[in-house]
Amino acid sequence: MQTLPQTQPVKKYIPLSFFVIFLGYLVFGLSENIKGPAIPKMQIDYGIDELQVGFLLAINSIGFLIACSFTGAFSSKFGIKLTSLLAFGSMALSGAFIYFSSNFATFSASYFFMYLGNGMLEIALAILAARIFTKNTGFMMNLSHFFYGLSSTAAPLMASGLMGMAFFGNGELGWQGMYFFMLSLCIIPMIPAFLSTFPVDKTLAQERLPIKMFLKDRVAWFIIIILSFGVILELSIAGWLVNFLERSFQWSSTAASAMLSIFFLCFMVGRLLLGYVTDKIGFILSIIIFSGLAGITTILATLFGSSGVWLYAAAGFGIAPVYPTVMALLAKRYPNGIDTAITVTVTIMGIVVVVSNLFLGALIEFFKGWFTSFLGPEIGLMRGFQAGFIFIGVCGLICSFFSIILYRYLKKRNEVM
Repeated sequence: MQTLPQTQPVKKYIPLSFFVIFLGYLVFGLSENIKGPAIPKMQIDYGIDELQVGFLLAINSIGFLIACSFTGAFSSKFGIKLTSLLAFGSMALSGAFIYFSSNFATFSASYFFMYLGNGMLEIALAILAARIFTKNTGFMMNLSHFFYGLSSTAAPLMASGLMGMAFFGNGELGWQGMYFFMLSLCIIPMIPAFLSTFPVDKTLAQERLPIKMFLKDRVAWFIIIILSFGVILELSIAGWLVNFLERSFQWSSTAASAMLSIFFLCFMVGRLLLGYVTDKIGFILSIIIFSGLAGITTILATLFGSSGVWLYAAAGFGIAPVYPTVMALLAKRYPNGIDTAITVTVTIMGIVVVVSNLFLGALIEFFKGWFTSFLGPEIGLMRGFQAGFIFIGVCGLICSFFSIILYRYLKKRNEVM
């Protein structure tokens, strides 16, 4: 595969472009991870069970998936600048839709719209970062995703605090008001995005990587599988941990949100510190080690019960470098087709995440019902969540396993990165 010279950004605009990436990942982390403390409140307000929560998360993933499927082509035609502005703007607008949702159906539609913006932002930031970070790619990708970890650490505590705050004597803000406030922050990165001049992809049309060629590459499919199972572990802990701790161990909302914040604190530190490691020992070897660590600690935390909850934090440290390292791997392997590689990889990953959300919700509900029939509802609920979290841990081990296969495959061809 011929490698063309990497596109260089106009130096005058590098600071603004960096602001867009870093602020973009900040608001992306907020939008993704305020749901943990909000989900128990949603269940109370709408009277929904765990299977319906899984359905809601799956619908959101479908919105994310749809956005990922067209954003690469949209950015190629209309530019990364307009794509970024539309992504930020739609996420801010979705906050208003969520605030005025009066029932579960309208809320689900509003949440779906938010994830359309999330998906557009995911692809836009990944493409922009791949074009700008042409040196020390592993470190810079992890550094940019560090800002996702930073906001993710603060998100659960901010969400929990905001939901209980009273504004203008009108009672508590609640989870809908919290969403409105947090998503309105997406307006801030629109300012540097509007003022920036982003680097342009100068690869000629005939030299671009066709989708069919990408899909024929066995390495591409290994990367897709690795990313999918890594993301399942990350997003599932973020989405279900607060609910698990509150309903199984009777933790308060504040304490459960604090535990999720500790998970994301380790997640943030992992992305800050391990980016240097990935550049030194290699992308794939890093994924093998850290995804395996995340899977093992998640399973142990679940088996140890309330005394082992702190191990979920270690899982956050382990899973942290997987996503940005995979993005760095794509940027290095497919320099002439990064838009195609990212779009196809994240789109297929989205399909897997949709299925996993449905499966996880159904798995929790099944084991909850089974154990409830002879151990009672409290134990049944706990066992249901534990079954779900063991599945989440297994996803980390699958990520590590396929990374080992990929490493051996590339080593035979002297293509290890």
